[in-house]
Amino acid sequence: MGPLPKRKVSKSRRNRRRAHDALQLKHLVECQECGEYHIAHRVCPFCGYYNGELIVEVEDD
Repeated sequence: MGPLPKRKVSKSRRNRRRAHDALQLKHLVECQECGEYHIAHRVCPFCGYYNGELIVEVEDD
């Protein structure tokens, strides 16, 4: 037999444990170069700029 719970977990204890289980939204900021929204502290996937400096060349489709 596998392990079993020693005693019942109350609703409040269960809910306190689950308090941090919710999905977090990504923090989006507006790009200073192109105006699109992207994840903070990351290179903009639309224009390739980060902190006013071109980091990645982006191909136009």
